[in-house]
Amino acid sequence: MAAAVLAACSSSKPTKTHSTYFTTEGLRAPEAACTVKPSRIGLAEKISNIDEGNGCEVPNAWQVQSLGSVSFSNAATMNCGMAEPLKDWLEDVVQPSAQRTYGESVVSVDVAASYSCRPRNNQRGARMSEHGYGNAIDIAAFTLESGRKVTVLEGWRGEGADRRFLHTVHDDACGSFHTVLGPDSGAAHRDHLHLDLQNRANGSVYCR
Repeated sequence: MAAAVLAACSSSKPTKTHSTYFTTEGLRAPEAACTVKPSRIGLAEKISNIDEGNGCEVPNAWQVQSLGSVSFSNAATMNCGMAEPLKDWLEDVVQPSAQRTYGESVVSVDVAASYSCRPRNNQRGARMSEHGYGNAIDIAAFTLESGRKVTVLEGWRGEGADRRFLHTVHDDACGSFHTVLGPDSGAAHRDHLHLDLQNRANGSVYCR
């Protein structure tokens, strides 16, 4: 089951390709509509809709540079529906946890991947990643007001504050997002948290 839900990690910059080294069989594309425009909850702009011609497509594509009070290390390309739950997680989970753990807020996150047209875990023949719908984001680190950076790679299995913070924001993302993956899910996610809104037929969530 785990192999069926793991998502690829990659650059957030869209790249035109017509490769067919993944399958879209069994995937359900996310809704194109959203309840809140990303530009109302952060620094974001509407960009041209994406259609690679091979299953990778974002019919309501946005480029997002920040959400709420948190800026992104580089602009993330995502479908419109990703912005609101991501903003809510940052403001309602990440910020309170940072205040409890460090006594300060998170000012930015390192985006390891957003939209990318490739298979899950970069495995040829696997299903297309939710990144191919602009329906996922990978977060590698959180930067605090003091300038301190908390990385998933170093902090997940560390001791003390960083470990507590990272496990809390991972665990409390489950439900708001339909897939939440961290280093415990396997080597492909050893250095980041993967969050997506995979549209499963049975409405289930998977968090590891």
